[in-house]
Amino acid sequence: MPRASATSMNFRTICLLLLLAVVWGGSFFFAEIALREVPPLTITLHRVLWAVPLLMVIVWVKGIRWPRSARVWGAYLVMGALNNAIPFSLIFWGQTQIESGLASILNGTTAMFGAVVAGVLLVDEPLTARKLIGAGLGLAGVAFIMGPSALSDFNPGNLAQLAILGAALSYAFASVWGKVALSGQPPLMNALGMLIGSTVLMIPIVIVIDGPPNLGLSASVWGALLGVAALSTALAYVLYFAILARAGAANLMLVTLLIPPFAIGLGVLFLGERMGPEAWIGFAIIAVGFAVTDGRLFALRRRIRA
Repeated sequence: MPRASATSMNFRTICLLLLLAVVWGGSFFFAEIALREVPPLTITLHRVLWAVPLLMVIVWVKGIRWPRSARVWGAYLVMGALNNAIPFSLIFWGQTQIESGLASILNGTTAMFGAVVAGVLLVDEPLTARKLIGAGLGLAGVAFIMGPSALSDFNPGNLAQLAILGAALSYAFASVWGKVALSGQPPLMNALGMLIGSTVLMIPIVIVIDGPPNLGLSASVWGALLGVAALSTALAYVLYFAILARAGAANLMLVTLLIPPFAIGLGVLFLGERMGPEAWIGFAIIAVGFAVTDGRLFALRRRIRA
């Protein structure tokens, strides 16, 4: 069977993209359950720790060689901080103050932050007017969600929303770091090395701040922790790189808009959460910002007119 081109989206790739949105959207749902008994930093440790042996098996089965360079492992440590330890901890803490659906919407600004950060730091990805307009619309959507009270009433809910935005910004810097420091390494090895790096970082942090993890948890919380590690982390990275190989980075970015509906749906069905109209309107503005940043919808419209 011939492989899809680097920019095509066939039916199988679309299914993989939807599955990735489900498992990544599920991370907000799993975290909401785990937070009933486990503090945010410890959830981050569980998420990366239990995903490591699963990815190790996949790397071993595929016969991928482990790097021996200290420089590469140092890069994995930085990547683990930027792409796992910092954003996961910020998101999980944010979910102690706001609902999982809203957290997923705010996390949807990642693509726009990524375009701007890459435009500033990477020579081959210039900061165009389209990217700036898209980022501006994304921030406008966030401002609509937070409302005018965010300027006068700095409550924990507002701080939690800023934490989610901080996580999105950390993801953006991670994408640039990965391209600069790890582009020559096998993608799945990058995922494993990054998770090992974040595990090494989180173990002392958790022990100092939260104390040794409590293993006497309820079955539902253990299920959530294993779900966020096995499905939303290990399986998600396998899907991520499969889509990247089949359809390219631009198509992979579409998952940013697909995650919130699944996260919101899970929260509504199983956690009794409800999103107000301002959240949906804000999400629509963010979606328009994404479309402007991505540019393909407008290019397609021009081709149709021609």
